[in-house]
Amino acid sequence: MKTIFSKQAPEAIGPYCHAVVVNNMVYTSGQIPLTQEGSIVSEDVHEQTEQVLKNLQNVLHDSGASLNTVVKTTIFISDMNDFPIINEVYGTFFNDHLPARSCVEVSRLPKDVKVEIEAVALVH
Repeated sequence: MKTIFSKQAPEAIGPYCHAVVVNNMVYTSGQIPLTQEGSIVSEDVHEQTEQVLKNLQNVLHDSGASLNTVVKTTIFISDMNDFPIINEVYGTFFNDHLPARSCVEVSRLPKDVKVEIEAVALVH
């Protein structure tokens, strides 16, 4: 087992790592829309979703994986009314490769953000 602390993603806001690699699989922690400096990118759900997916992309890269090797994502959103916007942005990152996915509305996310995404992927 190998723990991943990505220098390309914002620092973890708690006692956890960005991802764990076990055998040929990587399991990411949920990524929220923090910039590398640790501030929320914007209140706009479109911009938040883009930042989350960029952070996820960086964590996967540093884990030896990529968006193209993602097997499953889980999306947590604070308002299901934002689903069409989140889905549109998600589709720009996952267009040729479509992993399995779950999306659930939750009552609250860390730092009161609107979206959080975690992934399971194959290591190259």
